[in-house]
Amino acid sequence: MKSLIPVEIIEQKILLIRGHKVILDADLAELYGVESKILNQAVKRHIKRFPTDFMFQLTNQELINLRSQSVTSSQWGGRRYAPYAFTEQGVAMLSSVLSSDRAIEVNILIMRSFVKLREMISTHKDLAKKLESLEQKYDSQFKMVFDAIRQLMAPPEPKKKRAIGFGRE
Repeated sequence: MKSLIPVEIIEQKILLIRGHKVILDADLAELYGVESKILNQAVKRHIKRFPTDFMFQLTNQELINLRSQSVTSSQWGGRRYAPYAFTEQGVAMLSSVLSSDRAIEVNILIMRSFVKLREMISTHKDLAKKLESLEQKYDSQFKMVFDAIRQLMAPPEPKKKRAIGFGRE
């Protein structure tokens, strides 16, 4: 089955804001094939389904930071309000608010992208732990080698200078 939207496109739209992996309302609207205004109206009609850990509005500073990091900052230009960011749970909740066939299929793809991202992060954490333990082993096993190298690198001790002139020693 050919995917409606390439997974890579979805993965590029996942951002890290306030320590949460999120997708902005404009990006979700684009994926769902609706206007941001329509998506946000549907959310506002069902606002009880979107607590702050499911959806939050960006602050002006977050929006400035986002624009400075993004090559396509014009995407958010001209808005009267800061964009909303939807966490993975918020995106899942959108499937109950937007019920078109496209919304359902896109939601499935987005959920799979979040899962894939979580798996990748977990793998990186495991690798970091293994590397740290190897470094600790490496440091203790080669301590003598490091000490010898440091001794070789140390500048020689200055020789005692002899006095210049007659009758001085």
